[in-house]
Amino acid sequence: MASTSTMRKNGSGHANNVVLDLETRAKKGDHQALRLWLRLLSCTVRIENKIRLRLRREFNTTLPRFDLMAQLERTAGGLRMNELSRQLMVSGGNVTGITDQLEREGLVVRTPCPGDRRAFTVKLTVLGLKRFREMAARHEQWIVELLGGLTREEQETMISELWKLKTHINSTASITRKANQRSQTAEAR
Repeated sequence: MASTSTMRKNGSGHANNVVLDLETRAKKGDHQALRLWLRLLSCTVRIENKIRLRLRREFNTTLPRFDLMAQLERTAGGLRMNELSRQLMVSGGNVTGITDQLEREGLVVRTPCPGDRRAFTVKLTVLGLKRFREMAARHEQWIVELLGGLTREEQETMISELWKLKTHINSTASITRKANQRSQTAEAR
């Protein structure tokens, strides 16, 4: 997949302003669950792309940097690098690269962890906290604007329905994990 969104070109090679996205892969005869998945993914990608663009334009930053700062803002004492990596679900190398950038800009400080020479705790500086809160306030405004096409009641309904979906997905993951454990135990015998 080259990109999540492209423009359809007419015969002359000019764009028709018809945005193609992941949802365009669905065909009328496809299973409804597949079409729903592609619709959810399409909406998520579109929102994320708009947020990325706005963070770049207004704050000269990236979504990964914003996400890392958001994790730190929630934990006043800071987080170890490996905790950041786990919470952001990215590699340690990615966290190190982002942390290096933020540290050079004076937005975070990295301190050695007592008793472990290899581990560091990362914490927002006063400047970093101020900067993050400015970005977070704008981020919230953007999300409210982007989801403004839905009434409050429609948003509540979607939150409720997606909670059911999330709960179901989590329960199937638990069942799969247990089945894999039983399989591994049986193979070990």
